[in-house]
Amino acid sequence: MFKKIIDKYSFGNGAGDYTIPMVRLDVMPENTPEELKYLYEFSVVDNELDYLGHPDAILFKDGRILQVYPSGHGKGAVRSKVSFDGGKTYEGKIENQPKSWDNSRETPTVYRLEFSDGTPDKIILFSGNPDWRDGKGTVGGFNYSLSDDEGKTWSEFELVFSKKDKITVIPTVAMASLTRLKENGKFVDKWMAFFHDHWGGFINYKTILSFENGKAKWSDPEPYFSEHRSLEKKAKMCEVEVIRSDCGKGDELCLIARSNNKRYNSLVSFSNDEGKTWSKPRFVPSTLNGERHKADYTPDGRLFITFRSIERSKEKLKTNYEVKSRNWYSEGWVAWVGTFDDLKNGNEGQYRIKLAHTYLNNQTKPEITANGDTGYCGNVVLEDGTVVTSTYGCFGEKNADGTYKTYVVSKRVNLKDVDKLIK
Repeated sequence: MFKKIIDKYSFGNGAGDYTIPMVRLDVMPENTPEELKYLYEFSVVDNELDYLGHPDAILFKDGRILQVYPSGHGKGAVRSKVSFDGGKTYEGKIENQPKSWDNSRETPTVYRLEFSDGTPDKIILFSGNPDWRDGKGTVGGFNYSLSDDEGKTWSEFELVFSKKDKITVIPTVAMASLTRLKENGKFVDKWMAFFHDHWGGFINYKTILSFENGKAKWSDPEPYFSEHRSLEKKAKMCEVEVIRSDCGKGDELCLIARSNNKRYNSLVSFSNDEGKTWSKPRFVPSTLNGERHKADYTPDGRLFITFRSIERSKEKLKTNYEVKSRNWYSEGWVAWVGTFDDLKNGNEGQYRIKLAHTYLNNQTKPEITANGDTGYCGNVVLEDGTVVTSTYGCFGEKNADGTYKTYVVSKRVNLKDVDKLIK
């Protein structure tokens, strides 16, 4: 019966297995050297509610790490925690947090804005207003809040492109990515922001942020993948990550998109004109297939990309599954390590990392198959190359009814140490 159910699904569109090593940091082997034991540990950011999810993070100039996340699955009042010791512990929070953050209707995202005209950096936090189909409707548009003092104080939410405005959008995951733009080969004080309209047919939009007399200005949102609309719609492309070449200094942009219908691998596309046009998308190798990719460069020029694993190998599905009728399963919270050239050339990369195990309700110990309700990450890279990556999931603590609690954790990983585990 299982074979018949699975066979009705398509295993084309990039489906397959990966061949690069999977480094498992969810189970510590015996005789692990003392200096590598930290790789198998994680710290709790917040476990105060039965369900907390979808964090994002920013590194402040004084070394503090801010984590922001919703009080629920993808929506709810914004919560915050701050680490003063490089992600080892989280004891602080934003004091006098804006009251408007209590009404957040989506997972918050946070980014640093650097200026070329001498203006001090700003930190910007977004929260979209999707239609959750929960009877509450939506005002539309997205909210943003700014900090001019490295996160010590924040403005209240300002709403743009709502139903009250001339132009209205209903964004999901605003902003999935935010990329500083170049003009004539030099960075300018403009940023390209990305979101999608879920109920509108998975149309992906961009809007350009700039500032005039210190006030934020937004260009009219426009679909940027219209040339490839057929595949965008079929794959239900969304939640893109945009990566600039040459450690963030180059002239080429790479876009990695989630394929929400799970019958297509994730998509990758490239732009050499600052996002005005994009190449015909192609499927990523299975080693990178997943959802909500977040990419950072490490000091040695490699890319560390976290995501929610989505595995579509027909052979693996014979023995690995969460629900037998699905044409996919998840290995949970994973990271891909490789280079921009690997993305460009369609290579598998160097290795994958299973960062920690997220438990299914019937599991009592880590396995390859994991709970896929994880993988939205907040990542920062410290000066010594240590990546502090955080996500949400079922990491072992239980609720009063015996089910696994979903909460936010943080993990420190230095690729120089992970390299030592590759045999």
